[in-house]
Amino acid sequence: MNTMAGTRFLIGLLLLAVLGSELDASRLTVNQELSNLFNEFWTLDVNRMQPGVDYSILVQGKAGYVSQGSNVARDRASQPLFSNVNETKLGLIPTFSRFLTLLDNYEMSTGVAERISPEEVAENNLFLDAVMETEVMKRAQRYLVGKGKSSANARQFRSQLYLIWFQLYHRERNAGMDSSGFEHVFVGETKSGTEIIGFHNWLQFYLQEKHGHLDYKGYKAREQDIPDQDDHVLNLQFSWHGLVKPVGSAFVGASPEFEMALFTVVFLMNTQRSTAVLVNIDQCQMELVVIRHGRSLGTAYPRLLSSNSRHLPRSPAQ
Repeated sequence: MNTMAGTRFLIGLLLLAVLGSELDASRLTVNQELSNLFNEFWTLDVNRMQPGVDYSILVQGKAGYVSQGSNVARDRASQPLFSNVNETKLGLIPTFSRFLTLLDNYEMSTGVAERISPEEVAENNLFLDAVMETEVMKRAQRYLVGKGKSSANARQFRSQLYLIWFQLYHRERNAGMDSSGFEHVFVGETKSGTEIIGFHNWLQFYLQEKHGHLDYKGYKAREQDIPDQDDHVLNLQFSWHGLVKPVGSAFVGASPEFEMALFTVVFLMNTQRSTAVLVNIDQCQMELVVIRHGRSLGTAYPRLLSSNSRHLPRSPAQ
C-alpha cells in the first residue's frame, strides 16, 4: 500500500513538473497579434508626453526588498522621480485635462463606500466623451468589433467602457460599493490601513509626489535592465501616505486613452478571472496583467520584463 501511494505521489510530482514547464513556456510566448495592435496604439497616441521635452525623470538608485505589508523601506532615491512635467500642455489636451478632474472623486480606503455625486458622474462622462474621440480608442473599437466583443454603435461601446471602468462594486466584503476599475488603476487605494493596492498611473504618481504625499524609493529591475530616463514603463517602489508599495508599475508619459484602450482589449479578449499576455511595445517587452471583477475591471497593470530592445534577437555580426 505504501509503495502504491509512493508511486502515485511520484507520478503526481512528474505531472506537476510537466504542467509547470508548459505554463512557464506559455508565459514566454509573445502574443504577436496584440503586440502589432498595441504598437498601432502607440503610434496613434499623439497625446503622449515626450521624455526630455514634456517631462523629465530621475530614476536614481535600485530599491531593496520589502515584504508585502511592511511599511519600512530604505530610500535609494534622494530626489523625486519627476523633476518636471509640462502641466500647461496637459491642460490643453482634453483627455488629460478631464482625467485630472477625476482624481479627487474617490475615497482612498477600501471598505468605505463611494459617494459619487451627479457632478462626478458628469465628469466621468465628459472624460469618456473625450476618450471616444481619440484615434487610439477608435482603433480599439474597430478591433473589438471585428472580434465580436463590442458593438459598432458608439453609444453602446461607450456604455461598455463605463461598465468596465467606472461601475462601482464591492472590493471588500461586508462593505458598500467601495471601488471601481478606474479608481484602483489610475488613482490607487489603501486596504485595511496597511497596504497600497492598485495605483498604476504616472500622472497620479507625479501629482501625489508634487504635493508631498508620495516618496519615490527607487526602481525595481534586473541588473541588465537598469532603466533610462526615456523608458516608457517602470517598475517602482514608493511610499504613499506612510504606506509602502514594495513593487508597483506604470507606463510613463502615456495618455489615459492609450492605457484604457490597451487594457480594455485584454479584458474583453479573455474570460478568465486573471489574464497575463506577453507583448512587445516600442522598445519594451512586458506582461499586461488584467484581473476581472465580474463584468468590471478589478486591476490592470504592465509588468516590465525588458527595456531598450534588449529582449529582441541580435543580428549576427557582419
